[in-house]
Amino acid sequence: MEITPENQKWKENYKLLVGSILPRPIAFVTTVDSSGIVNAAPFSFFTAICADPMLICFSPMRNGTGAKKDTLANIEATKEFVINIVNEEMAEQMNICAANYSSSVDELDESGLTKSKSITVKPPRVQQSLVHLECKLHEVLHFGDNAGSGSLVIGKVEHIHVDDTLYENGKINAEKLKPIGRMAGSIFTKPMTDIFEMARPTQPSSPNE
Repeated sequence: MEITPENQKWKENYKLLVGSILPRPIAFVTTVDSSGIVNAAPFSFFTAICADPMLICFSPMRNGTGAKKDTLANIEATKEFVINIVNEEMAEQMNICAANYSSSVDELDESGLTKSKSITVKPPRVQQSLVHLECKLHEVLHFGDNAGSGSLVIGKVEHIHVDDTLYENGKINAEKLKPIGRMAGSIFTKPMTDIFEMARPTQPSSPNE
């Protein structure tokens, strides 16, 4: 099958993206608006950029009317946010926060998740998460302003919280973290239940060496 994105509606292209780029890590983002109301929302267009400077990024798409989501509006207003890594134990509560609430609603209160004070930014972190990345806005890029359009939010990590039970020899034990990933539709995955190891190969030696 050969497909040209320009010949399809954005929802059809979206299904191709989320059905082929799998699995996707989840950025559970907490922000506050200018009046201090907390917002929490999950985003699965999320990855790292580099370690020096320590930059991460996620992409909030526009909603069905083309309007910006509360998370993006809050970050543009305050320049701060927290990425809370989602684990198996908090998955259902995270999913409650994905509902389309009014901007006046605190999703953490709705879900029963607990707020913890951050060190370098105003938005709280989620206590049930075992890894938190406190970020200040580095740059935001916008791509279109219609339904299906999106933005790229780049954050500079200012502070990291890692649960003591996970930290071993300078590394995070992923099996203890038990992260979840996003598939397509309503399907999620537990990536640590079926893992395998492949060492990165070294450059083969030349026959003349």
